[in-house]
Amino acid sequence: MKKTLLALAITGLVAGCSTPPETPADPQLESTDQKVSYGMGLVLGERMGNDLPSLQMDQFLQGIQHGHAGDEEAKRMSREEIQQALMEYQQTLQEEQSKQIEELAQKNREAGDTFLAENAERDGIETTESGLQYEILEEGNGTKPGATDMVQVHYTGELLSGEVFDSSRERGEPVTFGLNQVIPGWTEGLQLMSEGARYKLYIPSDLAYGPGGSRAIGPNETLVFDVELLAINPDESEEDSASE
Repeated sequence: MKKTLLALAITGLVAGCSTPPETPADPQLESTDQKVSYGMGLVLGERMGNDLPSLQMDQFLQGIQHGHAGDEEAKRMSREEIQQALMEYQQTLQEEQSKQIEELAQKNREAGDTFLAENAERDGIETTESGLQYEILEEGNGTKPGATDMVQVHYTGELLSGEVFDSSRERGEPVTFGLNQVIPGWTEGLQLMSEGARYKLYIPSDLAYGPGGSRAIGPNETLVFDVELLAINPDESEEDSASE
């Protein structure tokens, strides 16, 4: 529900007007001025439909008419009143947005708790003390990384709905990062894996992005990752190979 600055500015013109300006039912679009005027109105109207669905068209049109005419006596709001209306409107938006985020966070939390409780009963699912769940898809035969090691992995991340929100496999290139630079669920889960292993990690929101979410991830989302540990400290391995 984030509003653009344009929407907020236009809202300042929304001021209890009475009679809308009279316009032709079918204005001509012959001259360049007519076409430009109509085009600007069309684009602005489309943006307002998305940014400000509660726009009061009568008051909006009268505000434009009075502003364009430059008649100070005709104007029905002072700059101070416009600013106050904008502040009140922005506060209302923030309150509505906070309420929606809280409701979504609660909904996601409940969905995650239900999923994890049911998932824990499946064969092959292990649950750690922190609440992280994992499933061994393919066991490795190498060493296990430490909490500060660099690891190279392929992964696919999904929401509980099955929607893929990120995938190194789709990009066709593995990623390398430090285990102390990622979410707690990854830091813990990767340390359970031997080099060459492939696990499925079921990560509670507390071990993921929590109530803040992240980009395509909503607040309190439980996440599912299919992770393959390709190498531990790959740069060091390459240096060792080069020196032999």
